Amino acid sequence: MLYKQSIKKQPNVVVAKYPKKEVCPPKKSDCVKVSNGSISTCENTPTPITAVTSGAVVKVPVVLAELTVQIDVSSIIDLPEKALEIKDIKKRLKITQCLLLQNTNKLFIKGFVRKNIEYATCDCANDQGFCGNIRHCTVDVPFECTTPVTFNGANPLPVIGTTREEFEYFRREDLKQPKFADKDELLSGDFSEFNQISTEFFNELPFCELISSRIVEFDEFLNRKRPEKSKLPFEEKYFDKIEEKMVIFVTLKVLQNQQVAVPAVDMVEDADCGC
Repeated sequence: MLYKQSIKKQPNVVVAKYPKKEVCPPKKSDCVKVSNGSISTCENTPTPITAVTSGAVVKVPVVLAELTVQIDVSSIIDLPEKALEIKDIKKRLKITQCLLLQNTNKLFIKGFVRKNIEYATCDCANDQGFCGNIRHCTVDVPFECTTPVTFNGANPLPVIGTTREEFEYFRREDLKQPKFADKDELLSGDFSEFNQISTEFFNELPFCELISSRIVEFDEFLNRKRPEKSKLPFEEKYFDKIEEKMVIFVTLKVLQNQQVAVPAVDMVEDADCGC
């Protein structure tokens, strides 16, 4: 608080003002504290594994094929501003579709390459150099292709189609019309009903797993220009377009869930010893 001395204003009378009294805040205790510790050896005891030893039929992913696909990509990237130099480009491969079209053995692949481009800009310059900020731009470069598949693993299960069958029942009906005799009868199927058997088979769709990728890239700056009356060093030019060419090598597996017979343990041991 400010304390003021109540003095009636008179000529040559000064009103005294006292400084504000400051209250010291309470001392803050430590919020967190972490002490260095040492790593010691942890003991463990093996636990018996319970498993089926008499043989079983299991449903597991079976490898149909393993292949390396080459994908050629050419694209043009527009930067949001003028740049003088590319500092770094980081790439990650993303696959959004890997579909085996059965009965044709064609693999449809779709995806994109995520590219993070770091480039240098100019804020000030002279004939000896320039200074600026390092900016970045992230783009997705799409690609799409099809490739034939050679099944160097197991063969895929045959596709079973949906079936639909109609059936009817026999019907005997008297003919009570002038042109038919009393003993005449109509022998035919029953037109008063509709019967059908519909069968659906839910096939296992093959799927893919990525193993590795390798990208060989060539990037070239387009339409490099040097501004008039520029103070940049003689070899520096601005650009805002990049033409890129990439060759992508993708190694992947094509799998399908299938039922596999696992023999009994004693049968496996006999096979190993040649008995």
